[in-house]
Amino acid sequence: MFIDSTRLHLKAGNGGNGCVAFHREKYVAAGGPVGGDGGKGGDVVFLVDKNLNTLESLRYTHTLSARNGEDGKGEKMYGKSAEDLIIKVPLGTLIKDAESGQVIKDMSDEEPYILCKGGRGGWGNRHFATPTRQCPRFARPGIPGEEKEVILEMKLIADVGLIGFPNVGKSTLLSVVSAARPKISNYHFTTLIPNLGVVPVDREQSFVMADIPGLIEGASDGAGLGHDFLRHIERCRLLVHLVDVSGEEGREPIEDFEIINKELARFSPELAKRPQIVVANKIDASIEEQIDELKTYVEEKGYPFYAISAAAHLGTRELVMAIWNAVQALPPIKVYETEYVEPESLIDPRDHSVRISRLDGSYWAVEGEWLLRIMRGINFGEYESLQYFQRILQNEGVIKELVKAGVKEGDTVDIYGFEFDFVY
Repeated sequence: MFIDSTRLHLKAGNGGNGCVAFHREKYVAAGGPVGGDGGKGGDVVFLVDKNLNTLESLRYTHTLSARNGEDGKGEKMYGKSAEDLIIKVPLGTLIKDAESGQVIKDMSDEEPYILCKGGRGGWGNRHFATPTRQCPRFARPGIPGEEKEVILEMKLIADVGLIGFPNVGKSTLLSVVSAARPKISNYHFTTLIPNLGVVPVDREQSFVMADIPGLIEGASDGAGLGHDFLRHIERCRLLVHLVDVSGEEGREPIEDFEIINKELARFSPELAKRPQIVVANKIDASIEEQIDELKTYVEEKGYPFYAISAAAHLGTRELVMAIWNAVQALPPIKVYETEYVEPESLIDPRDHSVRISRLDGSYWAVEGEWLLRIMRGINFGEYESLQYFQRILQNEGVIKELVKAGVKEGDTVDIYGFEFDFVY
């Protein structure tokens, strides 16, 4: 099954906690703190795999998490860092923020991309030893890993896109000019998935052609199969528009040509302006007047025109050379720029400001993102750890801000659930 879009919740691993430990050895009375640091949590990394052409492997996966780093150990031993979670995707996959729909990364190259960074490991208690605090009984916990809700969306990377109504011969043309072997039958919607083929020009030059499942009137509104696959021609530098001039389907070539172009414009005005070569196919089963009528019509609109029979291999080589010459003059394949801005990047990590609010007559609350990070490493049931937290409040100016806000001695102060009577 061809799956070209899926939604995932991704989480990087948490950092391991620092260790509280003291050296114990015969004949050594006071070995001192030797708690090791926690290991780093695993990153969530996206990697292009050119052997993939669908997101099928992620179809039934809703949540993926990297492993956490190991906790630190005694004798200054570090916890083991966790392995990264590698997610392999096809070339051309867009990673989008699920909430805003903004592009985070276009996986159009083979460079790995770290979407969620694993948390750093916490410090062991050996880092907190000072001349006056020789036996610290606290350590820092690991930092949580980042997490994101994303949408993965494939957009095929091809130089040339074949467009047109069903059964006009797109798959046949691709099979003739490349080594691709798409399914070919004489009925509508034979092609259910986009097919790619490398078209050789000479021994050293080639281009990539994509056969897009047939469009019909109303495709931009979801009719037929075209709506699901219109996105796959958005990267194509050149569109090759096949029109059936045999009359086998009882259709008018000029009318078909206009209908497809209107659907392109409704889906994407930018796509409708893409360079286009018009190709009359099945000329071996058509009358000369119908070919000439279509040629005159499209050339008056400024489109290059070619007449071929893909099944009979008539005019296909001339068409390949014309496509190659046109592609050479066009800009490179579109790469989507990053639109998404990390919310965390808007917060200054050096900002140690606090928000103080009066909840009742003598009851106050203190808030600040940096305080939450500090409090995760505090053992409020241990005296030295509590003293350490008190010094942080004093040194960072929180006590001074409380006095400025009007807190009196004996008032109750709450900091994220930790309550104490204020003494100044």
